[in-house]
Amino acid sequence: MPSSARDSALIRAGVDVGGTFTDLVALDASGGMVACKVPTSSPQPAHGVLAGLQILTATSGTPASLAHGTTIVTNAIVERRTSAVGLLTTRGFRDVLEIARQNRTHLYHLDLPAKPEPLVPRRLRLEITERVGPDGAVLTPLALDEIAPIVEAFRREGLESVAVCLLHAYANPAHERALRLALAPHFRHVTISSDINAEFREYERTSTTVLNAAVMPLAADYVDQLAGALHGLNAEMQIHLLHSAGGMMSLDVARARPLAMAMSGPAAGAAAAAHLARTLRLARAVAFDMGGTTTDVCLIADGVAETASQRRLGDYPVRLPFVAVESIGAGGGSIARADAAGALKVGPQSAGAFPGPAAYGFGGDEPTVTDANLVLGYLDPERAYGGSIRLDPGRAWAALERLGRRWSLSPVEAAHGVTEVANANMLRALRLVTVQRGHDLREFALIAYGGAGPVHAGALACTAGIARVIVPAHSGVFSALGCLVSPLRYDAVMTLRGRLESWEAKRAEEAFRDLEAQCVKPLLSDGVEEDQITLQRSADLRYAGQNYEIDVRHTEDAAALRRTFEARHRQLYGYVTGERVECVTLRVTARARTLAADPPVIEPAGSLAPVGEQSAYFRETGQLRIARYPRSAFGEGRSVAGPALIEDDWSTIVVYPGQRCQGDRFGNLRLEVL
Repeated sequence: MPSSARDSALIRAGVDVGGTFTDLVALDASGGMVACKVPTSSPQPAHGVLAGLQILTATSGTPASLAHGTTIVTNAIVERRTSAVGLLTTRGFRDVLEIARQNRTHLYHLDLPAKPEPLVPRRLRLEITERVGPDGAVLTPLALDEIAPIVEAFRREGLESVAVCLLHAYANPAHERALRLALAPHFRHVTISSDINAEFREYERTSTTVLNAAVMPLAADYVDQLAGALHGLNAEMQIHLLHSAGGMMSLDVARARPLAMAMSGPAAGAAAAAHLARTLRLARAVAFDMGGTTTDVCLIADGVAETASQRRLGDYPVRLPFVAVESIGAGGGSIARADAAGALKVGPQSAGAFPGPAAYGFGGDEPTVTDANLVLGYLDPERAYGGSIRLDPGRAWAALERLGRRWSLSPVEAAHGVTEVANANMLRALRLVTVQRGHDLREFALIAYGGAGPVHAGALACTAGIARVIVPAHSGVFSALGCLVSPLRYDAVMTLRGRLESWEAKRAEEAFRDLEAQCVKPLLSDGVEEDQITLQRSADLRYAGQNYEIDVRHTEDAAALRRTFEARHRQLYGYVTGERVECVTLRVTARARTLAADPPVIEPAGSLAPVGEQSAYFRETGQLRIARYPRSAFGEGRSVAGPALIEDDWSTIVVYPGQRCQGDRFGNLRLEVL
């Protein structure tokens, strides 16, 4: 039953819907934090959200606002569960999706990789007479009299979603907007490219527009279901959804641009890591999220998660602002095996949640990273992880024994080899977002979360020369916390080409103001005061003739803009040239300013004393007995020296030999070299 108005003002909640669990975090009126996990309800994940909120409501009151992240869009694309889409394009350009790009990923492989299946079959790709030039000039007027047979052809196919992507519509969207008006009475969903991605490069723009149209029916149904269920709990509840750039958006924007919700799960974790970096005043950090199947890493600079303007979802390019998360197939469920050459490999194949690692006892018998950690003594077989999963050490030992026979290794030696290979894979991912982008990894702190992240973070830090690891409070529901601390944010982009040597400042200023108006409008609709909006301008620059650009903070001084570009170019590639620099694209980000508030102080529960001990193996020490400590007993100034295990309800922190773990007043744990 709905709570009273007084109760509904008590808390605000953040929710992250994952494939297995739905995580919830809420703040009460005093700044205290509560968290819970409930099973994700499939095929209606909104039911899981409601179930979790009802648990929170019973103890803390109904939230007045809810920030929500979800994987439904990403999963639909990867699993090919999207809706059929019709594509309408300029006459002569219906095969852009099929031509795609010829990318040779392996220099010495003579056979070209197979191109992905086109997102739209040829029979659903139709053309209309019109033509706009790259400068926005209308070369051939739009033939709206051709629209009737197009509508009829799409309706015969039973389509409810249509994508419109016309040549050079980024320079002049008038024809696309006219087609949207003509198609809207006949189809439930119509997406035009100039609204989704007003940039040049036809294939990427078409792919992005079509994917947005393909997930619109699914997303609209989910948003409507979610809003109905939550408003039944509290009719005045404010609801926002997390998008891939690490900000929140309104339900109306989510219905129109559902593709922006893709990758919101990793974005939520990165947003929480950025918030923690700001709280702890960490100038450089790397978010490190190791789950059951993948490890996600993201660079955090000056309290802001790095973003990118393009990535691939499944086999297809998507051009939208994304938190620059890199994912590799290394997780607790990653399977260890011998490859064709006899070398030990770990991942990317995963045992998943079912049958899962051998230790789960659900029928899996292949050795995984979780099994290796159990054999090494880094996990407690007496605990129920996540409240339900108990680990069977006998099954884990049997799986590692079979693996070790190939190299005449004991189960412990094989387990150590598995973790070493897994750590090497994850170290490459850490270097990918730091060293390969011109940064020194040794200057960074590692923010470790996810079910397996705190187990491996200490070993990674030792290998990489990282001086400090932070395991945040509520690390088991960290992505839900990311939803809670993410501001309202909207982005807009526009292709505008010009050489810096002859830069037309007035033309750029007019374009920036148009983009700012696009971003500010939904914030004002959300009730944000204009003086509480922060605007940021940037530009994509490149040397004339280059194929890819660098996004740099914009300044009106062309000479200063060039210096900023060349400094970043030198950092990334090690050199600069005297060649001409050109602008390709302008970008604007608008954020609702939020009050910087420290998280609540967490008082330790009881004295810091071991709750048990067990045998564990470390390369530096061999086999020995180590103590286990409850995480809840750590507070500011309390510390233990490794080797040791620190446990909470959802994860284990391994303190390796030569390290010390110390708590802080916010409930975070810090691992440092002695």
